[in-house]
Amino acid sequence: MAQNEQFLIDRVCSGDQTAFHELVGRYKKKIYYLAYDIMGDHQEAEDISQEVFMKMFRSLKTFRRDAKMSSWLYQITVNTSIDSLRKKSTKPARSIDEFDPSFIKAELPTGGSGAHALNPVRSAESAQIQEHISEALKKVSPKERTVFVMRHYNDLKLHEIAEILNITIGTVKSLLFRAIKKLRKELSTYMSDPGMEATYE
Repeated sequence: MAQNEQFLIDRVCSGDQTAFHELVGRYKKKIYYLAYDIMGDHQEAEDISQEVFMKMFRSLKTFRRDAKMSSWLYQITVNTSIDSLRKKSTKPARSIDEFDPSFIKAELPTGGSGAHALNPVRSAESAQIQEHISEALKKVSPKERTVFVMRHYNDLKLHEIAEILNITIGTVKSLLFRAIKKLRKELSTYMSDPGMEATYE
């Protein structure tokens, strides 16, 4: 971990909210976009993002300094998003006494175009096809959807996905294959070649 980030974590653990704001600023867009790609809804992505940073705040003292902060936050985001999908909850609990998290929402991206810069599939297709893809993604399992968006929308390597989800690379490949197979079936009515391949790098 970079020395500067370790210093920030130490400051947050000692109660420095300015340092916490700075740490959130480093990761807020990536966390928001990952949550959006999994949830498919901007409001839910904002809710998930706020919950992720609140969990980070509460757990930072136990964070292993030899681990990657980004991987840790991705893991929290994925777990929180999957829990939310399974419970079909759009209003996760967000109470916390130590700080006021309202600034996170104020700083998070909103609107319909922010995620497209990190999403080559959506930026390349028409709005109508984008809608079909989003609908098709809702019909695969939460884990299949998560692996798909992490690989194709967030451009993470298979070993990174395996580390974040705490599963083997073989399991990642299997989930990705199943997701793409289901998506192709769902999209076959609308497009002859959705351009999705299970790339195993």
